[in-house]
This record gives sequence, structure tokens and C-alpha cells, in this order.
Amino acid sequence: MTLTAVSRPLVAIRGIVHTTIVLLQMVRFEHTIFALPFALFSTVLAVESLGMNQTWPDTRTLGWILLAMFGARSSAMAVNRILDAGYDAANPRTCERAIPAGAISISRAWAFAVATGLLLLIAAAQLNTLCLLLSPMAIIALVGYSWTKRFTRWTHLVLGGAIGIAPVGAWIAITGSVAWLPIMIGAATALWIAGFDIIYALQDIAVDRQLGIRSLPADLGARRALRIARRFHVLMLGLLGLVGLVAALGLVYYIGLIACAVALAYEHAIVTPHDFRRVNTAFFTVNGWVGVGLFACLALDRWIGGWIP
Repeated sequence: MTLTAVSRPLVAIRGIVHTTIVLLQMVRFEHTIFALPFALFSTVLAVESLGMNQTWPDTRTLGWILLAMFGARSSAMAVNRILDAGYDAANPRTCERAIPAGAISISRAWAFAVATGLLLLIAAAQLNTLCLLLSPMAIIALVGYSWTKRFTRWTHLVLGGAIGIAPVGAWIAITGSVAWLPIMIGAATALWIAGFDIIYALQDIAVDRQLGIRSLPADLGARRALRIARRFHVLMLGLLGLVGLVAALGLVYYIGLIACAVALAYEHAIVTPHDFRRVNTAFFTVNGWVGVGLFACLALDRWIGGWIP
């Protein structure tokens, strides 16, 4: 066997790995950290609602829930990148994204979007019938967000609502039914996402106005937009407090909720109508800890509760 014959498979594998990495970067795979903790939050409470003497579902069910989340989010983000390629190319902050920079072709992006959308459907089918029946609605909601920035300033709430489907979907995956508790968790998630998406959009006020993209900062200005974001986060904390009451959660959960309130207060303190320099810190670092920290406190609360007669 010649050296050339040996190297061809290696080149092909290297190409596949490189393309996969670029695709995951395109859909910002690391941002899964925002929706995932609240989906797991709902999963833990769903298992408890069934009277099961455990905190987690079986490995198979948890695996399909995670795959469904990955498929839904990745498909939606890929479509969003395709539809917004022209806008991204015109924005100095986003012009180096995969599609406008030429790192990924439109056809490959569409192939990825379709493949991950099918992954959602397959995972939903493995969970239960209701998950499968509702999964197309999740795709429509997630993909539909991409269009809303063209005609409404409330696009942030649409994004939050689409991502807020995750806790409801996780509950259905475990119980096979819908209940008010996961809807409350989903609504809190939606308000949280909408609030920090408003903060993130501050970076693009000038460009959005130039391109005709609708957002609260572009339409109302930074000061009014930040005021709305604060109100969303206050409502989010109130809803999560109500979730604690309905689910009879304990002290550790409420300690976590107070810590989240402090983190969100810090987030709003470091971004002002005249200073956007720390938007990325507020957007990714602080909010990453909000979701992960609250879920960790919930899990610890339920674990400790399981040992208390």
C-alpha cells in the first residue's frame, strides 16, 4: 500500500473533523448551557412527580432528552445563520461567522439543519408519542424566531419562548403529559433568555437601525430596553419562587435563587445605557452561572430532601 493510499483516509477524516468543529462553532454549541440546566431542572421535578424513589430518569431516557435538545437547538441555530447570512456579512461584529466568512457553504449548513432536525424527531419518537406529535411545533417555534427580528421589536420574547419549550419538553419526555409546573419553569426561562438577549442586542444598536433589524434597544434606545430587561428578570425570579412553593422545594433551592438574584443584579450593574464594554461578561459568564448554579442547588435540595424523613 502506497503512502498516498494511506494518507487519503486520514485527509478525509481530518476534513470531517474540521467541518464538524466549524458547524458546532456556527451554532454556538457552548450556548447550550443556557437552556440545558432548566431542562434538567424540569426533568428532576418530573421524575419526582411520578413518585419515583430517585432524582434522575434512566440513562436511556436522559440520553434521548439530551439528543432531542441538541437536535432542536442546532437545527434552529443553523437556519438562523442561513437566513441572517446577509445581515451578518454587513455587521462588523458578525462578518467572520462561518457562512459570511466562507468557512461553511449554504448547502452544508442546510444539510446540517435538516440532519439535526431529523435527530430531534428520532429522539422524540424514542421518548413517547406526545413528544413526537409536538416536536414539529418545537421546530416551527425555534426556526420562526429567525423571522421575527424583521417585523417586531419583541423578538427577544419570541426567542425566550422558543427556548422555554425545553423544560416543558423534558417534562413531557418523563411523564407523557403536560402540567402547569413545567409551563411555569418554561415561562421563567423565556423571561430570563429575553432579558439577557436584550442586553446582548445593545452591541448592535447602530447596525440594526441601519439594516432595519428590529429589537428593543434599536427601537426604544438602550435606557428603556435595559429597564424592560430588568423587569423580565424580576418576573423570572418571582416565577421561580412560585415554582419552589408549588414543588415544595427546600432551603437550599431558595439559597440558590437568592444567589441568582445577586448574579442578575450584578449583570445589570455592569452594563449601563452608556457603557456596553462588559456585555459579553454579562451575557455568557454571568448567565452561565445563573442556570448551572440554580440547577445545582435544586439537585442538592432534592438529594438532601431524599435523606430527610
